[in-house]
Amino acid sequence: MEIQKDATKEKESFNALNTSRILDSINLKRANKDLPSEMIESIIKDFVADRIPDYQMSAWLATVATAGMSLDEIESLTRAYVSGGGSLDHSTLGQKVVDKHSTGGVGDKVTFIVVPIVSACGVPVVKISGRGLGHAGGTLDKLESIAGLKVNLTAKEISNVINKTGMVMTGQSANLVPGDKATYQLRDISGSVESIPLIAASIISKKVATGADCLVLDVKTGSGALIQDYQGANELAEIMIKLAERFGIKCRAVISDMSQPLGYAVGNALEVKEAIEVLKGSDIPGLTELCVELSRLMLQIAKPELTDVDARNKVIHAISSGLAYEKFINWACAQGADGKQLLEPNTLPTAKYVISIKANKSGWVQYVNSRTIGNAVLELGANRKLEGSVIDHSVGVIIRKHVGDRVVENEEIAEIHYNKANIDISKKMILSAFSIGNDRPNIQPIIHRII
Repeated sequence: MEIQKDATKEKESFNALNTSRILDSINLKRANKDLPSEMIESIIKDFVADRIPDYQMSAWLATVATAGMSLDEIESLTRAYVSGGGSLDHSTLGQKVVDKHSTGGVGDKVTFIVVPIVSACGVPVVKISGRGLGHAGGTLDKLESIAGLKVNLTAKEISNVINKTGMVMTGQSANLVPGDKATYQLRDISGSVESIPLIAASIISKKVATGADCLVLDVKTGSGALIQDYQGANELAEIMIKLAERFGIKCRAVISDMSQPLGYAVGNALEVKEAIEVLKGSDIPGLTELCVELSRLMLQIAKPELTDVDARNKVIHAISSGLAYEKFINWACAQGADGKQLLEPNTLPTAKYVISIKANKSGWVQYVNSRTIGNAVLELGANRKLEGSVIDHSVGVIIRKHVGDRVVENEEIAEIHYNKANIDISKKMILSAFSIGNDRPNIQPIIHRII
């Protein structure tokens, strides 16, 4: 009994120490002071070990999101996220490995397109992806529309797949970046999803652990982006480039437009189908252009001897020849997918009902609010309102009209694919996302800047 009593006291003292440390950290940030590296690392380590409760970690994340962080602090947080976890080694490939990351948006299915394109051009690609946050869909959720596809690979399985196919797309395993994995969902419930320091540390920590030599970032700006304003998106891109270089990763970034949904499809299986269309040669406005440019940059960052023209020609050939589509199918099968389903995309999950949304007036489409569309799809069940919620891979929205398109009253502007949701809520949201005016608007370019 005496031993048990001593152990209890020791545990209480240890918890008190952790509580004191995280409260000191919060107070320092509120005073606009930089946190020592060892303090950041201790807080993340203790949280991963369940020595700090969720509510205190949420308060810490919210404080960091409000007060901000210096580049040195973000580097320390990145190291803390990676600390205690494993890392991937691709040295057996004998060449540079490239990674690509998007900050997320509405209708963003770019990963499914550029990864097989670049791999088909002879550059290995490793992509560790996440699930949806808020109104933005997640790559893993979309991939799970494909029957049998395994998205939680061990380090050995990742190595086997990339050695076999030249590419891999998978989730964040338990032993990779444990600090980021532990705090990821808390960012959503603590109102810190849009924090530039937390976004940067989260993204770059995963890239450090995946063992990529090169990285191309797709940083979104506009109503559907995590960082909506252009200045903030540029700041995030520049911070991540500097941060990646501190960890020895060569990095480029594209600032791309998310003021309206990317492509036509929004929703898990619907987006996979659209990605397959692009891989088979369809030219989808905005989407195809962005994919070609990102693929070009990924090739050039791994093989700097390639000119812009040479790299773009390789990308176009990979699509037109069918090599990229073939690569996608071979990769999916290597991760357990049913290849027949990808050869016949109509066999992917399909909603029971489809309803048309029609314009309430004639004119020109002035804007299509991405965030409202994303939230409408959330209402349909395509994303998670709560952690652990089951998502419906078949539901979503098809955008029929984009900014600059001419419409007449009662013409279809979108269609909803749904099952059991309260369709009236989503109908109202989607209709409100479209603004129709008398004058033809200026159309934003899909690519605002390449850094």
